[in-house]
Amino acid sequence: MPISRRLLLSLLPLAGAGFARVADAQGADPHMSVRTLGSPSAPVTVTEYFSLTCPHCARFQREIFPQIKAKLVDTGKLQYQWSEYPLDQTALMASQVARYLPPDRYEPFIDALLQTQDRWAYAPGVNSTEELAKMAALAGMPRATFNQAIADTALRNAILTGEDQAQAILHVDSTPTFIFHGANGRSRTESGEMSYDEFAKNVAEVGGATG
Repeated sequence: MPISRRLLLSLLPLAGAGFARVADAQGADPHMSVRTLGSPSAPVTVTEYFSLTCPHCARFQREIFPQIKAKLVDTGKLQYQWSEYPLDQTALMASQVARYLPPDRYEPFIDALLQTQDRWAYAPGVNSTEELAKMAALAGMPRATFNQAIADTALRNAILTGEDQAQAILHVDSTPTFIFHGANGRSRTESGEMSYDEFAKNVAEVGGATG
């Protein structure tokens, strides 16, 4: 079973009374530009809503995503997009740090976090902030920038607002959730872990040839 969303609104109120489109939240902060991998002209786009502390997301990243990248993204059949859906404060902090990196370092950084999730997020007695700082330093982020990232209230607000808009508009309520969209306008939403074959089948059904 996928992990259900933990409400974070009690920690930070929404900036507005109503819901705008999810893209509006992304455009509200320069750090919130869409993070993608693959050709923008690919016939299918998939957006993964994920949490950096979600064990299901971590397992999908370790076991399935390498096949997706090699067989679909690198071959021009799919553009992959990421959208944060933090399930707790630790995931939110990690998402803020990831968003402060240059876009080309985003995917390698979240990959490293998901690959080592047990060490920085769940190890007994671990100081997640310090472990994240170490990993950010390895990605080229100075400690001063790291401190700025985790203290950035506007970015924190933007991530949480995007999360709530995803729930209200797209009915995302668990991680991982995948939204498949074909250039022909067909789309579908799937939640929970899936095999590579299941993922590729969804790509094919919204209009992308998987080979």
